[in-house]
Amino acid sequence: MQSVSSYTQELYNTITPIVEKLFKSSSLYIVKLNKQEMIDMLVELFGKFTPEEMRSIKEDDLIQRINSILVLNAVSGTLNDLTPEQIKMFDEAVEGR
Repeated sequence: MQSVSSYTQELYNTITPIVEKLFKSSSLYIVKLNKQEMIDMLVELFGKFTPEEMRSIKEDDLIQRINSILVLNAVSGTLNDLTPEQIKMFDEAVEGR
């Protein structure tokens, strides 16, 4: 059986290069997210899987999952950044006015 710290290090070694590559390809991530916080959060999240479960996830699938999580984190709270005028415009667009 693998030790917790060894498995955690394996997760960091797997997740970090994926996050690095995704950050390089998205200015949204660079502006909205803290890379190290995202890596730490993803390691904690994927650490809930057993090592065998993690190793069974294909790399393309893992990249897609990580990208989806990063997108969600990057856009969450975006409405909070809008001015009242921008919120009004958004509401009108959603309502179809």
